Amino acid sequence: MAAYRFFRNRQVNLQAILTPHIEATIERIRQHRIVLVPQDTTTLNYSHHPATEGLGPVNTTRDQAVGLLLHDTVAFSVEGTPLGILDAQCWARDPEEHGKSEERKKLPIEEKESVKWLNSFTRVAEVQALCPQTLLVSMGDRESDIHDLFALAARDPAGPKLLVRAERTRQRRVENEALWDFISRQSPAGEITLHIPRRGNRPTRAVVLPVRFAEVTLQPPRDSRLPPVDLWAVHLHEENTDDPEPIEWMLLTTVPVHTFDDAVERAEWYAARWGIEVFHRTLKSGCRIKDRQLGTATRLQACLGIDMVVAWRIYHLAMLGREVPDHPCTVFFEEVEWKALHCYHYQTSVPPDEPPSMAQAVRMLAKMGGHLGRRRDGPPGTQVLWRGLQHLDVAVQMYNIFTRSPPPRIWRSYPEGYLSRPQAP
Repeated sequence: MAAYRFFRNRQVNLQAILTPHIEATIERIRQHRIVLVPQDTTTLNYSHHPATEGLGPVNTTRDQAVGLLLHDTVAFSVEGTPLGILDAQCWARDPEEHGKSEERKKLPIEEKESVKWLNSFTRVAEVQALCPQTLLVSMGDRESDIHDLFALAARDPAGPKLLVRAERTRQRRVENEALWDFISRQSPAGEITLHIPRRGNRPTRAVVLPVRFAEVTLQPPRDSRLPPVDLWAVHLHEENTDDPEPIEWMLLTTVPVHTFDDAVERAEWYAARWGIEVFHRTLKSGCRIKDRQLGTATRLQACLGIDMVVAWRIYHLAMLGREVPDHPCTVFFEEVEWKALHCYHYQTSVPPDEPPSMAQAVRMLAKMGGHLGRRRDGPPGTQVLWRGLQHLDVAVQMYNIFTRSPPPRIWRSYPEGYLSRPQAP
């Protein structure tokens, strides 16, 4: 009941809950020279909670699914460690506007959902002003291939940079030529080899990709008053293959690309965009946000703010175990946590004098969450760590109970012969 009253409070909302976390994220950003900031949209389906007010359609008209849309922006180090959330936009679509996509195309971008990409970039620009020694690179998938976004990024040379995967159906043009035709005429600057993991019935394979790049002037769409934008295009394409889905990336960026190594680095940066997909999976599968049952969409959004911070903490823990395995686990765990973890794992009442390493602590925690730790299992993921943290909470409570100093003994004076009297049963 206390939780329900908390979420009913009008001062408790998504932005209010995330503000302290965002401030801490900015401090972590200042410790890095380059920070990658992908933004992406995910749907939150609450169709199994029809009593919740304020939800809207999230899929097609046919399936009638209702819920919320979340467009968030997460900061990552170049190595892939999540530094925290920088922005979150959450909304419900108007049921009256569902199925009118053709009419919405005629609206200015300020009245479309696409403005989410510009809002996120504007937020990153505010953070860039607070972190002048760090290069922030805003990233988006093919949905973010919007000329308004490129024009916004080009306005301030001191602002954050932009890295976007181009959408072929947009029919981008440079000068008087199609972008894909222009870049295909460029000579490959070199080749890189990617190892594509197994997907369904498709086996693991190694792919050799020629890399082309060029400086281009991107023309605005027809009937647009936006100016052309100067940027760099990086193209990776799997050639001479029978695969029905060959690998192809066309990346557009405001970060200069002068050499083959620069082009490869931009591709590696974009590959790190996958981190926000992992964050969304952690949010849905680990925190199980779809199981929240609250009366209104506003309260769901407030609860979402808490779950987003929890999901980041779990993901951060998973990456710390891989990126800094030899560091003391005190970079994440409180003293009582690692002591309780050690005592539970080794079935002992005496903790060590020195804390275990991050790798050791993560393995112990993952085992609490059900990770078997076999040779071929690989490093523990976010779901087993989430379950392990839940069990650790109980272990910490028990550790506190058993290590707490006993209460002082109270000496009472009784009348002479009182204790030797027969006592009532």
